[in-house]
Amino acid sequence: MSRPRIVIVGAGFAGYRTAQTLSRLARGRAEIVLLNPTDYFLYLPLLPQVAAGILEPRRVTVSLSGTLPHVKLVLGESDRIDLDARQVHYTGPEGESGTLSYDRLVLAAGSVNKLLPIPGVAEHAHGFRGLPEALYLRDHVTRQVELAATTDDPKRCASRCTFVVVGAGYTGTEVAAHGQLFTDSQVSRHPMRTGMRPRWILLDIADRVLPELDERLSRTADTVLRERGVDVRMGTSVKEATHDGVLLTDGEFVDTQTLVWCVGVRPDPLAESLGLPMERGRLLVDPHLQVPGRPEVFACGDAAAVPDLEKPGSYTPMTAQHAWRQGKVCGHNIAASFGDGERRAYRHKDMGFVVDLGGVKAAANPLGVNLSGIAAGAVTRGYHLAAMPGNRVRVAADWLLDAVLPRQAVQLGLVRSWSVPLDTASPELARVPGMPERTRPSAPGGPDAGAEPGKGGPGSEPARNQPGGEPAKNQPGGEPARNQPGGEPAKNQPGGEPAKNQPGGEPARNQPGGEPARNQPGGEPAKNQPAVTPPPDQPPPGPDVAPGPVRRTDRPTEGDS
Repeated sequence: MSRPRIVIVGAGFAGYRTAQTLSRLARGRAEIVLLNPTDYFLYLPLLPQVAAGILEPRRVTVSLSGTLPHVKLVLGESDRIDLDARQVHYTGPEGESGTLSYDRLVLAAGSVNKLLPIPGVAEHAHGFRGLPEALYLRDHVTRQVELAATTDDPKRCASRCTFVVVGAGYTGTEVAAHGQLFTDSQVSRHPMRTGMRPRWILLDIADRVLPELDERLSRTADTVLRERGVDVRMGTSVKEATHDGVLLTDGEFVDTQTLVWCVGVRPDPLAESLGLPMERGRLLVDPHLQVPGRPEVFACGDAAAVPDLEKPGSYTPMTAQHAWRQGKVCGHNIAASFGDGERRAYRHKDMGFVVDLGGVKAAANPLGVNLSGIAAGAVTRGYHLAAMPGNRVRVAADWLLDAVLPRQAVQLGLVRSWSVPLDTASPELARVPGMPERTRPSAPGGPDAGAEPGKGGPGSEPARNQPGGEPAKNQPGGEPARNQPGGEPAKNQPGGEPAKNQPGGEPARNQPGGEPARNQPGGEPAKNQPAVTPPPDQPPPGPDVAPGPVRRTDRPTEGDS
């Protein structure tokens, strides 16, 4: 008799903990398959420290294959789930398609950036949900400070040294707090930057910082931010974003080259595409994390609306703490469905919250005890070390080195502006040149269905390379591309003419010394791809030009996809 197969979609806090729990309980009696676009688990709470140069990127990533030895990892993103056939259809990292059959399914796809129908935001803002976005922000902030130090125009210098963060929740507050320290350290150690004062602005329509926390924690965070020099503006948000700055809802125009979007998250569109009962874009489940009417399907984390048994009539919020705890309960309940143990209902007790504000500053209320200053900082870092499933020694070592050595403010140039668009279904992956953005299906009537119609929003004519429009020639359903199966063989494929960039052939046009490829940055845009042009004050990318901010015109000015 073959072993039952359990497929887990997503390796965030919920998916990783589910796989970890099942690996221990199954003891080889079930095949556990984890479908995820990356080979690591990302510890999101420490991502602001990556952007601020405190932690190296690999410190916040935990190897899936290295820490889940009895779990089969499949790299890919789920495109569609056939509930009746019990199959998960996915696309691999190199474009290949695959199918996974299952006996039990765990949907833990997580969340993506939350968008609002504000003109220009999708074009000029960047989110903060994945490692590529954090790496881009660190390079971008470093570059702006370096460029500001070499300009003779005071207005231009002030624009480059102004950084706007929208959203005063956990992420936005920590990004602004760490960002101010990061830029101050760059300026203080460079004689050419004497007199420069980086300015961080934190915006939110709420009436206080960290509105989801106790008022005393909010006051602590607000005080630390203002003392550090952050311009905190509550009851204010962005009305329009342009290439030169942002127009605020109070009528002020702020000259800036940096807009960080941290207004919150929305459930991954994959949950909505199932056609099952939803609650504000989240898949409805019972207290045992099972989908009503589909006993073989479980859901947990941000993609699931889990009843809050401590607050009848409400659902648990979309936080990492809930996702982590739900993953453990989900693993136990799946094992119980095979006759191993008893089912458990998800019930939680609030153990408190921690917010890292950089340096020795933090705000925390462990077990209801409100702390601030050094004590809160020690509790916060101790909590993160205890919660991380790996890399504890490396993280602690980086913290120690940061305390005694200056930070390395250098540009690595690994992530370009256009490769981390705000409107994406895959914030954990950087866009690859020449490959169109893949969007997941979204059912009508979702949380963004009421967005203001715009060029790319609901209610407008669909773009030709977007779902619902005329299929692009290299998209599924259209004329097959010449290097895709079913089309004319590519010239650099077996059986065709040797590629011009191979030994013995003519140099490729997208290689140094040749004409740039038409679908590559710096060349003529592909006929079915949107044009991407650099701003007028920046030289075009080249072998001797550091990657700079590229004005993106491949996103709609209004609406949420």
